[in-house]
Order: sequence, then structure tokens, then C-alpha cells
Amino acid sequence: MTVQRGLRETLSKTPVIPVISLDTASDAIPLARALAAGGLSVIEVTLRTAAALDSIRAITSEVETVEVGAGTIIEPTQLEAARRAGARFAVSPGYTNRLLDAAETSEIPLLPGVSSASEALGLIERNFQFAKFFPAESVGGVDFLSSLASPLPQLKFCPTGGITRQSAPRYLELTNVLCVGGSWMAPRNLVSARDWASITVASRAAAALASVRQRQGMNSKMTLLT
Repeated sequence: MTVQRGLRETLSKTPVIPVISLDTASDAIPLARALAAGGLSVIEVTLRTAAALDSIRAITSEVETVEVGAGTIIEPTQLEAARRAGARFAVSPGYTNRLLDAAETSEIPLLPGVSSASEALGLIERNFQFAKFFPAESVGGVDFLSSLASPLPQLKFCPTGGITRQSAPRYLELTNVLCVGGSWMAPRNLVSARDWASITVASRAAAALASVRQRQGMNSKMTLLT
């Protein structure tokens, strides 16, 4: 059985999951604390740099208020490496059968990426309930995801890729979106400058988007009642 237990709870904790790439593990703890201070308690650290796994280890050991996931998982062996580093979940930009096979026996849940209806059907066939929609803005954005809601209600999404503070609310209004992923609250220039205060301010604005998701839930309940 596909291991996705706990993913709904994780994806529902915050309206925005910061997607961060760290060149220096020493920045991991202050960055995680700055994001958490703004109300973002779930973070995705991409495995694009040599410092990624050390960054995950640092955050999981020192910042108890943050749940950290490993992003850019493209090989089955990375699932185990992420688990050993302390990641609570894993995220991939797409999927292969080998990766899905490994996810079925992994101790951490995988959020696999899709960019088409056929790929979404492939995940449903494998009993996945949650997926990353990537690269969101480049492959149809809000309109595409909205068109999947009725024919594929079994799958809920975390769209990521090109999403901004301005476009995020439109995604969060969709009934098949649990959260969005983005990097606008912690851009590389602020991380390089170690401007943690500005990152906290931007994170606070991102966390406030929870109100959009709450409206989505209220509208869904009203639809059921009518």
C-alpha cells in the first residue's frame, strides 16, 4: 500500500510551503527559525546542493517547531538518504515507476510531481491521494488545476513552480488545492544577506493566506448544503 500517511496533515498545516535551496548548512537553522517566526511551520529543502542533507539534519535537530521535507527527489536511494537526515516527507518534480515502487516501502511519504491528466491518473492507479503540480505556471496554472477538480476529485495538489505572493491566492481558492509551494518569502538574495527579519515579514504575509483556504472550505460546505 502506498505510504502517504500523514501527508494531508502536513500539507494542511500551512497555506504556503517555502521551497528553499541552501548552499551553506550554517544558514539552515536561522532561516528555518525566521520562516517559523512568520508562521510557516513546514519547509521543503531541495536536494540540489551539497549542503542539502546537512541542512535537513540541522533543522530537524534544532528547530522543533518546523517539519522539514526533502525536495527534488529523483532517485529511489534519495528517499532513504532523506529519511536518515530526518526529513518527514519527500517531494519529487515528477515520477518514475522505480520511484513509486520505492515510495510504497519507504518510511516517509512521497509527494510526486505531475504536469498532465495522464500522469495524475497514473498516481490514482497507484493509490496516491496527493501530488505536486509542477511546474505550475508553465503548464496551465490555475485554469488547468481547476479543470481537474471534477473528473479527478480523488487527487489533491500542492502546486509549485513560478507561483508568487500575488498568484498564490488564486490557487488556494481551488477545492483540489491543499497548499502551494513557493520561494518568494526566502529568495536567495535575502538568504545570502542573512536578512532573517525581512524573511519573517514575508513569511507572515504568506501565512496570512490561510484565510483564503478557510474561505475555500466554507464555500465547499455551502455547496454541499445547497
